[in-house]
Amino acid sequence: MIAKPAEQTSLIAARAVELMHAAGIPVDVLNLVPGDGATVGRALVSSERIAGVAFTGSTETARRINQALAARQGPIAVLVAETGGQNAMIVDSSALPEQVVKDAVFSAFNSAGQRCSALRILCVQEEIADSVIELTKGCMDELVIGDGSDLATDVGPVIDNDALAILQRHVAGWDRDAILKQCALPARLSGGTYFPPTLLRLDDLQRLEREVFGPVLHVYRYNGRELPELIDAINSTGYGLTLGVHSRVDSRQQQIVDLAGAGNIYINRDMVGAVVGVQPFGGRGLSGTGPKAGGPNYLPRFASEFTVTNNTSAIGGNASLLSLDDD
Repeated sequence: MIAKPAEQTSLIAARAVELMHAAGIPVDVLNLVPGDGATVGRALVSSERIAGVAFTGSTETARRINQALAARQGPIAVLVAETGGQNAMIVDSSALPEQVVKDAVFSAFNSAGQRCSALRILCVQEEIADSVIELTKGCMDELVIGDGSDLATDVGPVIDNDALAILQRHVAGWDRDAILKQCALPARLSGGTYFPPTLLRLDDLQRLEREVFGPVLHVYRYNGRELPELIDAINSTGYGLTLGVHSRVDSRQQQIVDLAGAGNIYINRDMVGAVVGVQPFGGRGLSGTGPKAGGPNYLPRFASEFTVTNNTSAIGGNASLLSLDDD
């Protein structure tokens, strides 16, 4: 196996591989190959010796990997991809506003919004939208922005200057009155890649053409009678990773579950931090190929299946067949 980390995460990848070697995985079985994706990654994916790729990252990069694998000669390679999401949380008028705000703020701003499962669009039924927005703004005032190694920090830096520039351009494209809240950055952080948690008013879901990967939350008001249309609009983004639901009406919870196109749905809780092996995790559509990490179908995706059929006896002209499946 070759472990090729993102170029921004080479040190932590090196430490992880070092621990695996210390745990007994042979050095010649697990190899670390750090480097730039456009050069090292492309060379690896283009090699016919690579039997398959397990990738976590952007939808655009997954597409390029898929195209490179398809263009190779030789056996067809396996691709397991977990990509981004245009993740929404649907909040109806029966929800508890305080619980909604606690879960929404954590889902949107924990890890500086740099989780593939992070909340991007908070959809609030118009009857309670004003109160939820005001509570969210107040909760954002309590967030501590700072060094991610400090246990008191709620929101750390984004990963690099490129990520910071993308977030800055995104917010700059919003009208001033649509910026509902932007936290103040402490002066001591001006030299780092810190982006302040930001709350934006969103009037049209189609405006978000791609995932905004960082501490930016878009809030969208909806009419309760138009819930099916809202879910259809969310599905039409093409992504299908996570969806949050806050409702105390069981039938409405079920209605959303039945109509939604997300791989993981979280009801009356936050929507980040699935534990592999406990909560199988993965999306569909633009959010990935499946199978779910930690689910029952994950490991077999990395194995080759074959069947041995042995004619053990022939009675009355009918062969008795023994089928052995070896994963």
